[in-house]
Amino acid sequence: MTKTRIAGALLVALFSISVAAQTPAPKADAAKAAAPQGKTLYSKEIFDYFLKQRTAQGQPDSPELREALREELNTRELLLKEAKKAGLEKQADIKMEILLGSDMVLIRSFLGDWAQKNPIPDDFLKNEYNALKTQLGDKEYKISHILVEGENDAKTIIADLQKGKKFADIAKDKSKDPGSKERGGDLGWNTPSSFVKPFADALPTVGKGKFTPTPIQSQYGWHVILVEDIRDTSLPSFEEAKPQLQQRAQMQWMEKYFEELRKKAGV
Repeated sequence: MTKTRIAGALLVALFSISVAAQTPAPKADAAKAAAPQGKTLYSKEIFDYFLKQRTAQGQPDSPELREALREELNTRELLLKEAKKAGLEKQADIKMEILLGSDMVLIRSFLGDWAQKNPIPDDFLKNEYNALKTQLGDKEYKISHILVEGENDAKTIIADLQKGKKFADIAKDKSKDPGSKERGGDLGWNTPSSFVKPFADALPTVGKGKFTPTPIQSQYGWHVILVEDIRDTSLPSFEEAKPQLQQRAQMQWMEKYFEELRKKAGV
């Protein structure tokens, strides 16, 4: 960790302790009437800004919060004064960090404003929704599997199943999959898209209550798959899924805008 990062971690820890150490808040009306006591080294605008940040995070506006914030901001100003006295802001790497930090504030503010003024169109979200529906498919499968290293091992297991041996017992004894072995190979309900392609491709070919008649190979080894049950996929409507779709597609929507900017600038 660099000196700058170590100092940053100490600064965060110091300021976090100062606010976390506050006592339980009194009634709201008394809290609003209270003001920080003692000498202050910062402006009212700075205090109001930080107070707004803390209350927005859910901390109640109380005399204890204000006093902790007063101590924090006084410490901040004292450290800033010492840093300037040491001439650190004149060092090339620190000057660059300051410049880049201010740039990021502008960029973050601009993107927040852009996102509000350019909401993702429903058509874009519906395309995402339909793509997800296609990916998930219209069926879900309740499945178990047994994973072994060799094809012959898998064939022996299939022969044992055909003789009437219980799938769960063989899975507990033979399977190499630590996640399902102790559950008798049970993987629960899933859509085919949850699995690697050879495994996924095999599911629609196996009837309810049946196991794969031949071993299925994947990068993990050889599988014997039991399809215990099949049901229609239950998906939320577009309107129900819309908030999640917006979160999922936000970066993709912004990337379209970034691409337009790069294209216009010829970069």
